[in-house]
Amino acid sequence: MSISKAEAGAVSIRTGRGRPPGSVPLPPPARSRRGGEEAAGRGPDAARARAMADITSVAFLLVPSFSMIAFSSAMEPLRLANRIEGHDTFSWRVLSADGRPVAASNGVEVAVQGSFADLGGATAAIVCSGVDVQTFDHRELAARLRGLASRGVPVGAVCTGTYVLARAGLLDDHRCTIHWENQDSLREQFPQIDVTEELFEIDRTRFTCAGGTAAIDMMLALIARQLGQEVASGVTDQLIHHRMRDGDERQRMELRSRLGVAHPKLISVVGEMERCIEQPLSCVDLAEGAGLSTRQLERLFRKYIGQVPTRYYLGLRLTRARQLLLQTSMPILSIGLACGFVSASHFSKCYSEHFDRTPSQERRCNR
Repeated sequence: MSISKAEAGAVSIRTGRGRPPGSVPLPPPARSRRGGEEAAGRGPDAARARAMADITSVAFLLVPSFSMIAFSSAMEPLRLANRIEGHDTFSWRVLSADGRPVAASNGVEVAVQGSFADLGGATAAIVCSGVDVQTFDHRELAARLRGLASRGVPVGAVCTGTYVLARAGLLDDHRCTIHWENQDSLREQFPQIDVTEELFEIDRTRFTCAGGTAAIDMMLALIARQLGQEVASGVTDQLIHHRMRDGDERQRMELRSRLGVAHPKLISVVGEMERCIEQPLSCVDLAEGAGLSTRQLERLFRKYIGQVPTRYYLGLRLTRARQLLLQTSMPILSIGLACGFVSASHFSKCYSEHFDRTPSQERRCNR
């Protein structure tokens, strides 16, 4: 089997070479909640379907501190699809704001082939971002993305790249997803956007994923649409990925795995705590909901978690508050209220005791 150019070395600038029309029949979309939108025919829905079926020349747009695992998980399936096909169906370019190398969140610098101004010719663009995405100036990138989208070019994101698309106004009236750690802050800043908790979302000409290895599953779904299930399955095997996950699968481990606990009533109570952050429930309410007495509930928490329920619950709320402090520009009082604290002073006192710094110090140090 011949080895493609993309496999031979570093990423290179190439002109995308799409397949002749009709050479490979497209499989039906992996999942669709909008009947008829991707059916063949005329009109805007058919145009979107054709655009999604022509993702052959991909521009990866790197934002400083991008997630290396999400970036490589999005690129490698394209390289392996070329290898399985025996020729370069897919090509790609890696771009940065100024055409200079970009450091990922792990400190590794990645060479690029141009700047965001060199997006011409791309049949799809993928924003790759990571930690502290909200601290960077995305105005130029947003303008470039809006230009692509206005021409019907599919635009996607991995990890916190969803935030960049949202800032550009490209996710209004679209479903999208983002890493679970950033979901609350995205919802707070963009209440008009339909943010789901799914592994990845493909909604018309927008595609987003939670980051990490979820990027593999999103790209496998796109490859299956374009080249068929057999090629996508071959890529899955090459990656030793075991199976193609559906977009609606959970991002996080099940609670029993995260906690290392199998007690069903304890898991039920912790799940209820995670759902009720803004309006915390009392121990009495939590115990009654699980069919326990408050004393039984406390014994369960001490035995399996090593904390009383109130302390554990407070930790969950403060962790959520810290995420909002670092990921949004929400006023500190608003963050406190969103996490169930009745006043700024109460929030600051609890936060200082837990993290050994005040909320304002936390935000100032991060900046």
